[in-house]
Amino acid sequence: MSLLEINGLSVAYGDLFAVRDVSFEFDEGAVFVLLGANGAGKTSILRAISGLVAARSGKILADGRDLRGFAPNQVARAGIAHVPEGRRIFPNLSVDENLSVSYLKERSTESLTAGLDTVYELFPRLAERRKQLGGTLSGGEQQMLAIGRALMNFPKLLMLDEPSLGLSPVLAELVFERLAKIRSLGTTLLLVEQNATCLDLATGGIILANGRVALAGTRDSLADSEFVRRAYLGI
Repeated sequence: MSLLEINGLSVAYGDLFAVRDVSFEFDEGAVFVLLGANGAGKTSILRAISGLVAARSGKILADGRDLRGFAPNQVARAGIAHVPEGRRIFPNLSVDENLSVSYLKERSTESLTAGLDTVYELFPRLAERRKQLGGTLSGGEQQMLAIGRALMNFPKLLMLDEPSLGLSPVLAELVFERLAKIRSLGTTLLLVEQNATCLDLATGGIILANGRVALAGTRDSLADSEFVRRAYLGI
């Protein structure tokens, strides 16, 4: 059974369809990438999975259970965490407080202290700033905090919406390095990106164009495709 299966998903805002009949699935341990230009429908797919927007049609199955109709808090309790575009940390709370308020005792299999220890081991820079207000952190540090916050309940699936957006190449590389570490610890990743370099981390994925699947495959087949070479790599 797939960890996540999306079957015939369509998402619309009024009469405007952002996603049309999209299907994909992946197993536990994968790093699955949704790659596409701005407006391709990537964020709408994550929002539909998280229960932030209702699907117009199709199925969203997590471990065989249909998530359609679930509220965002129910999705989180099902073991799916979402790092939204723009980070959306609490600027007037400290790093410690940002992490602690995200902890759900009834959902997590570990203690609050274990969650904090895991995040600070992954991101030592946050440990150095644990009493600092979130709003005073750099952009890269805020992205680390957003990822750490999502990890506080030890999710089975971590969804990230353009984690490299607005970061310098050095900081983006650091974030992707940490994501590889998170995967090695047993968390499955669903990654939305416009940057094709994310394929270096991926096990598979789809290319979205105008809300539809333009291409699907393994990391190697996507990276070697003429579509990706022309549209993303400029060769």
